[in-house]
Amino acid sequence: QVFTFNGVKIKVEPSDKVKNGAPMSIICHADISKNTDFQLKHNFTFFKDGKLVFMTISNKEDARYEIPVAKSADTGDYECRVKAGDKLVISKPIYVWVAGMTKPVLTADKKEVSEGEIVKLRCELPEEVPPLEFYFRKMKTNSEPIEKRVAEQNQNFSEIEYYVEAGDNILQFDCSGKRQVKSGWESSQYSNKTLVTVKEPFRKPTLITMPSNNLTEGDIIEFECSTVAAEMRGIEIIFQKNRTILNSVRDKKFLKYSTLATQQDSGEYLCKVEQGAVSKTTKLNVFVSELFPKPTLSASMTQLDENKDLILNCSINSLRRANFSILRKSSSGDILLKKSRILAIKVNVNDTGSYTCKAEVKGIVKESKPVRISVYAPVSKPTLSVVSGSPEVVLGKPLQLICHSVMGTPPITFTFYKGDEIKKNVTNDTYATFLDEDIGLNDNGGYKCEARNNHSSGVKTSNILNVTVIVPIRGASLGSVPYGEVEVGSDTAFLCSVKEGSWPIHFKFFKKTDHEELLHEAKEYSDRTMWHKKTMKRRDTGTYYCMASNRASVDVRSRPITISVILAAWQKGVIAAFVLTAMAGAGAVALWWFLRKKKKGNVPPLFVLG
Repeated sequence: QVFTFNGVKIKVEPSDKVKNGAPMSIICHADISKNTDFQLKHNFTFFKDGKLVFMTISNKEDARYEIPVAKSADTGDYECRVKAGDKLVISKPIYVWVAGMTKPVLTADKKEVSEGEIVKLRCELPEEVPPLEFYFRKMKTNSEPIEKRVAEQNQNFSEIEYYVEAGDNILQFDCSGKRQVKSGWESSQYSNKTLVTVKEPFRKPTLITMPSNNLTEGDIIEFECSTVAAEMRGIEIIFQKNRTILNSVRDKKFLKYSTLATQQDSGEYLCKVEQGAVSKTTKLNVFVSELFPKPTLSASMTQLDENKDLILNCSINSLRRANFSILRKSSSGDILLKKSRILAIKVNVNDTGSYTCKAEVKGIVKESKPVRISVYAPVSKPTLSVVSGSPEVVLGKPLQLICHSVMGTPPITFTFYKGDEIKKNVTNDTYATFLDEDIGLNDNGGYKCEARNNHSSGVKTSNILNVTVIVPIRGASLGSVPYGEVEVGSDTAFLCSVKEGSWPIHFKFFKKTDHEELLHEAKEYSDRTMWHKKTMKRRDTGTYYCMASNRASVDVRSRPITISVILAAWQKGVIAAFVLTAMAGAGAVALWWFLRKKKKGNVPPLFVLG
């Protein structure tokens, strides 16, 4: 008995998209070829999303998995496996979509609540399999529904709490569900509607004004805020304008507040009643018209010299009768100068400041904008000096000047001049500085500064400041006469010179030793100096150099020269004569000795005469 599988196929009846609640069948067909007609047992196994859902054994080549009532949970990938003998074949999967979801069921834990309480809702999707998404809706008259979403990963129901707000009188709730399928999201229909009635613990407050909400400055305005409550305990009434609380009471049905009306009292007022988590508000707009405009303070002059006359005048347009006062502003509080509309004073520097005036009509006080009065003392003649102290500057280095006026009301404007050219303008209190970074050889004077402020006396000018430009030493060199070799006992002249440098110049002569021996120094108003060293000795042989410096405080060193002290010519002759004399004496002694030996006949054989 020989057989082989040609294939295994799976199909769905009536189709692979089935309506929720309808019957459906999953059919598995095995296509088998046999060499003879014999019976063969087939082991059919059905899987959904990889999980075993049905199995059967049959002599036929077809098997059916019947689902009488299809649910959305039956949506998924189906496949079948057929085993015959020791052979096993698996079909290709087929996706089955059971369209539609069961209608959700909504329940509420309360049918009647009070404002500020919580309603707990439960929405369930029977016969559905998580993960699921639930959508709860809160609906009230003449308002858009408020929806909340809850995702459930492990259960087919969800619970949620809703806060009952003030003004919620009759509420309706419903819910719906969603599940994800291959083609996207599938939604259920809405659940049954659940009705919840709401009770008011207290009514919305009433806010009234007396005599009206349109007033004039100086009128007395009264506010009354009230409510009706079933239980007064815990009731709080708060009266406020914008964010400012003006008055409040507890455990009472009404609140009163009164004030003298000003223009600043125009605006929106709120009466707020609170009890626990419930809050209700009533708003009222009040308009206060102007009784009189703000006064205007005028000054005869706002900038004036000390000891001049100043007149301040306070006035109101179209109004002459008012209680006026003129004040000076201070950090510690306003200083009353005079209860009058006019103030005349002779000013000094201490009168500089801000002044205002106030006007009072029917208890309403209004203040003018401040007027700034500046009183100036004249500047004193400025002094110009170098910040470092000495009126000198090294060529190539910056020069910092300071201009200072001892007297004068700030701000003071300082102007720096180099020659006739303006270099810098600075406005400061008592002094200013100027940094000149462009110093040349010809900048040996011509600096001055001017100082001025708003005093009518005008500009004051400093004395001319002459500044000496110090040229640093450059190119020091050392020479000698004679050069190189010097006879013992003779004199040597050393000449140290520089290529450039401001006078006086400090010259120093050194001989190189272990401790750099200083031989001679001199201060010269010249670019060179000569040092005569007398009676040179043999120990004076060595290396010499010089160093030059000036007020630029830079030491410049020359290249070294070498001096060799040798014997004089007459000293060499004396030494030669001495040597010759010594040699002649030695020869005479030798001749005498030889002649004496010869006479005795004892002449050594090594001596041969002739």
